[in-house]
Amino acid sequence: MRHIARSVLLLAPLALAAFVGTARAQDAAQPKKQKTLSEAVLENWNDIGKRLVTMAEDWPEDKYSYRLKPEMRTFQEVMLHVAASNYDLLNNITKTKVGDGRNDPPVSEYKTKAQVVAFMKKSVADGAAEIQKVGDAGVLQHLDYWIGYTEHMGEHYGLFVAYYRANGVVPPESRPKK
Repeated sequence: MRHIARSVLLLAPLALAAFVGTARAQDAAQPKKQKTLSEAVLENWNDIGKRLVTMAEDWPEDKYSYRLKPEMRTFQEVMLHVAASNYDLLNNITKTKVGDGRNDPPVSEYKTKAQVVAFMKKSVADGAAEIQKVGDAGVLQHLDYWIGYTEHMGEHYGLFVAYYRANGVVPPESRPKK
């Protein structure tokens, strides 16, 4: 009886490994469509943009004036900075005046949470529209800008996570999925 139990314990992991290997081989055998440059940039832009919009919507309006430290920007000021920076990108690459591209637009011009959320949503949507409009060639022409500004959004996303954690709140992306 012990011999059979040992055999089962030894063979079970081997069978599992063989099954996993077969499943991976089948996945590898099915070619995945390679994303184009503009599709990859758009996916990244929309991913971080969506996270920021979700945070702008999720964060309580009465905490929009919260600062991690007295010398730092408020939650609202950082949101405005990121959205405005998105427009700075668009203004630089399109050579036109699109949106509010000031580095730090004043809170007095975006007084409510709804205004800040709308500004952030529009900046992300306008960036996505530009990527789709110019396609691979246009994105490639300004790839350093697209990467830099997407990274900028990501860096500020990390800062917003700190705002959440300092207030004992779990950031939306870290919450259990329903």
